[in-house]
Amino acid sequence: MPARSAPAPLAPLALTMGEPGGVGHEITRTAWEALRASETIFFIIADPALFSCGATAQIAKPEDAAAVFAEKLPVLPLEKSVTATQGEASPKNAGAVIESIERAVTFALAGEASGVVTNPIQKSSLIAAGFKFPGHTEFLGELTKDAEMPSGRLRGPVMMLAGPDLKTVPVTIHQSVVDAVKSLTADMIMRAGTITAQALLHDFGVEAPRLAISGLNPHAGEGGALGREDAAIIAPAVAALQDSGFDARGPLPADTMFHAEARATYDAALCMLHDQALIPAKTLAFHDAVNVTLGLPIIRTSPDHGTALDIAGKGIARADSLIAAIELAATMAARRI
Repeated sequence: MPARSAPAPLAPLALTMGEPGGVGHEITRTAWEALRASETIFFIIADPALFSCGATAQIAKPEDAAAVFAEKLPVLPLEKSVTATQGEASPKNAGAVIESIERAVTFALAGEASGVVTNPIQKSSLIAAGFKFPGHTEFLGELTKDAEMPSGRLRGPVMMLAGPDLKTVPVTIHQSVVDAVKSLTADMIMRAGTITAQALLHDFGVEAPRLAISGLNPHAGEGGALGREDAAIIAPAVAALQDSGFDARGPLPADTMFHAEARATYDAALCMLHDQALIPAKTLAFHDAVNVTLGLPIIRTSPDHGTALDIAGKGIARADSLIAAIELAATMAARRI
């Protein structure tokens, strides 16, 4: 019997610049120092001028990253230059921030990068410059809408917060609470549940995914006394997921879903509102939770924090969440080979 050939090495991960006045380039340098001796290779698409230290190397294409990674942080230069003041976000840099994201996605779609890890953006600055999307998740969905999905998988995008002890998925994301409630439908819940279960199986290695699905109102509506959405919208969605063969439970009172005993009964929690999902995720894993976009033809992760303008340039920003995002993206990429 002929010997099996070794699997081809993964393409490097593409990191985006994020808001240049924030901590993105600082934590990227720290993450590289932590991972430079590992097999997880990445490069950042950024203005090289952001990195004043000598431990960087400009590269012309993603495949060049591997040759320099152990000694230098690979930087693939942007076409647009950046003028940044640490601790300040400026709409003038919006074009460069967007360019970094677009190029990272292009590399990932072409197979030149095994995934995209996005540094935090300052949404208000981008929107002030004419950016039409409420966040990374929606923008990435637009950038990848014409690319083919892996066989049998539904298209998102769906946001997941993944920590060591909890994975949560908000069904509605960057909306006011009033607008989120108005927009909630059974189809949205079913689609988010299906995409989540598929990701747990194929990207996270969970053989039999279990979903816990929250209610919207206190006590999951208290039999209609505290709102009818739970019975009218969420319960039918849960039943439809079950009919499709998924292990799904709900609607469950959100205030009793996240203690240790409850978390042991499911692999991911679907929540109806942004804060229902993000508050427990960040409480349990503030420094090392990862934002993952499910339902894309590419892998995308991100640290679960913002630009941290208040501490930018002070040398105190922690890279834990970015390191976790890089490692998770590499693990997910390896499972997709």
